[in-house]
Amino acid sequence: MTVAAWKPAVEGIKEVFHASFTTHVYPAHTHDAWTLMLLDTGAVRYELDRHEHGALVDGVTLLPPHVPHDGRSAHPAGFHKRVLYLDGSVLPSTLVGKAVDTPMLADPLLRHRVHQLHLALDEPFEAASRLALITERLAHHFAGTAPARHADPTLADRLRQLLDASLPDGMTLTAAAQELRTSPTHLVRAFSRRFGLPPHRYLTGRRVDLARGFLVEGRPVAEAAVLAGFHDQSHLTRHFRRVLGTSPGRFVR
Repeated sequence: MTVAAWKPAVEGIKEVFHASFTTHVYPAHTHDAWTLMLLDTGAVRYELDRHEHGALVDGVTLLPPHVPHDGRSAHPAGFHKRVLYLDGSVLPSTLVGKAVDTPMLADPLLRHRVHQLHLALDEPFEAASRLALITERLAHHFAGTAPARHADPTLADRLRQLLDASLPDGMTLTAAAQELRTSPTHLVRAFSRRFGLPPHRYLTGRRVDLARGFLVEGRPVAEAAVLAGFHDQSHLTRHFRRVLGTSPGRFVR
């Protein structure tokens, strides 16, 4: 059995929980959060509101808050799961009944997006962008509708101006949405359509540009990283190499 749990600096995510179990059986219990689960190996059998269900590796499982459920491995080899516990306000309470009826969704795009969110948990702006698209897709899955397109043609340009003005510290997606009087999901979609990349990638690219300027001025890599809004030197190095194909140290040499 292996278990890891932590709280990321991502608005809307209360806890991240990764675990591998073989013989452990969960007794009936509830959570005060939405449980968004991916299985990487194995399969899980569980009762949700006294009805039997199964979770498989090719699906995404969403369990609503305050509804009793248990859980056990469906195979002797056990299972590995990755779980995001989402704040109750992230999804509307009107989805509870639909999630009880159909807790597992066989949606490859949704599964890929949840996987990408797990990989981005140390990047709050990126994680918030990915979470917005995930919650939108979940809501429309259960409502049986398609995502709405935002009609404001200036929205993407206004977001870019906000992001530029917020450098190097940046701003949260929620704050940007409040400033522009729209939803986080509309911001992500409008910006991606207008500029061909999501806002979190644009913001990271601008920070890399800032760091590049500081390096050319002769600033040490660690100092350039902080001045450009990165957590530390390793954080800058990871993104610098992705954008420019080399490390900051080699760039200045």
